[in-house]
Amino acid sequence: MKNWKHLTGISLCTKNMCKLWKETLARELPKASDWVHHTIWNRLILLARWLLFSMVTGGCLGLAGTFFGKSVAYVTELRTAYPWLLFGLPFGGALIVWMYRWETKQERSSTNRVLDAIHAEKEIPIKTAPLIFASTVLTHLFGGSAGREGAALQLGGSIGNFLGKCFRIDENDKRVVIMCGMSAAFSALFGTPMAAAVFSMEVVSVGIMHYAALVPCVVASYIASAIARYFGMEGEHFTIGPIPDLTLLNGGKILLLGLMCAAVSILFCVVLHKTEHLFHRKLRNPFLRAFTAGCLLIVLTLVLRTTDYLGSGMHMIEAAMEGNVIWAAFLLKIIFTAITLAGGFKGGEIVPTFFVGATFGCVAGKLLGISPSLAAACGMTAVFCGVTNSPISSLLIGLEMFGFAGAPYLFLSLAVSYMQSGYYGLYHSQRIVYSKVKTEFINQNTKE
Repeated sequence: MKNWKHLTGISLCTKNMCKLWKETLARELPKASDWVHHTIWNRLILLARWLLFSMVTGGCLGLAGTFFGKSVAYVTELRTAYPWLLFGLPFGGALIVWMYRWETKQERSSTNRVLDAIHAEKEIPIKTAPLIFASTVLTHLFGGSAGREGAALQLGGSIGNFLGKCFRIDENDKRVVIMCGMSAAFSALFGTPMAAAVFSMEVVSVGIMHYAALVPCVVASYIASAIARYFGMEGEHFTIGPIPDLTLLNGGKILLLGLMCAAVSILFCVVLHKTEHLFHRKLRNPFLRAFTAGCLLIVLTLVLRTTDYLGSGMHMIEAAMEGNVIWAAFLLKIIFTAITLAGGFKGGEIVPTFFVGATFGCVAGKLLGISPSLAAACGMTAVFCGVTNSPISSLLIGLEMFGFAGAPYLFLSLAVSYMQSGYYGLYHSQRIVYSKVKTEFINQNTKE
């Protein structure tokens, strides 16, 4: 009898619990359904919103980047046709200083300022866009040793910031639009949309990435690249010769090359920063600083009897791929670029980085018994990784410029370079959030 009562009680309890569950599900399921519907709808609206913003940004920067790239190419051809333009370099530098006369510090209008804007520490005025455009064109017209991408990042950041204001979005979303603009401008100039999309997210803070900007950066990057191609701008692409099998010996050689590239990347950063500090300390007048730098570049060019180290020097990367460079080419390019940027000329450091990495890789490859083209490709991506602290972007640049056949070698060399290059970098506003060698939060800026 007791057992029967006990079983009856359990049965009654189970029936009550089932009834309670049914009532709860009947009451809560509509709410859950509404929540899912509401969440999906909000995400679709958010996606549509960012697609619109990124399409506008990509379109604007695609056109601006194309015009900028063609302008730089035109003045480069002009300087090649009329070598005497080199002697206008000191006066071109003085003109650039005059153009920036209302800036309290010329160095504020640099890639560092764009990174500061993403960190929400500084504002990028729209006047930065025409200033960096004109000053970079002048630098290339007279033969300053600088690249294009630094100007592209500043151009993209400035226009992106302006569009963010036009869209009337909040501060956090405005940072995304700035990164979106950087990706679009970079992609339009280099024709590497994958690398461009990731680079603007990766270069800001080492150790973390702002994945919230992924969709806008990818869309803007591909739109800008398509516009640039439509107007006849082709991306930079090179062919690597026969690629050997990845054996233990070949892998060891590439690892050693990556270690050497890490040392070169540190040297490059230190020389650039120390030369800038030296010029600012010894030549306090910006006009005198620019004029002196221009004169030094003229003297060096006349002494060396070559113009290989003027301008961006993309043709020297092709020479390095063929094994036709002198052993001191990378050192000379570092010196030319350091003087150019320290003097106040405008441009960028990334193409000179490609030059330095490719020429050094070619020379080191001959010593290590590696194919010059493969060594130049690995050197270029490894040094780029060392100075920007951006391994994923470096790999993507290597894949888009050299193809996928040499991917294992590119990956090995840049991985070692990233680890061994320490906390040096081209941009002192770049933050190292997590250690390169430990899972440790350090949150410090790069060394100068």
